[in-house]
Amino acid sequence: MSIDRIRTLSAEAGDDHPFSKLVAIAELRAELDRYEAVAVRQARNLGLSWQIIATALGVSKQAVHKKHGRR
Repeated sequence: MSIDRIRTLSAEAGDDHPFSKLVAIAELRAELDRYEAVAVRQARNLGLSWQIIATALGVSKQAVHKKHGRR
């Protein structure tokens, strides 16, 4: 997982061929999910509350806790 991989996939999502776009988008979604999980874990380790993290992600506190709470 790296920001470089996210950049590469973002560029590939702009491909002219629909199949190539869809493959890149699916891979990008998975990569962003992993990146989000790391960022949430870092935020929690720094003492940020679930509410602050939820606000940053634009979701409810319950949603972010359900997704990232017990891993």
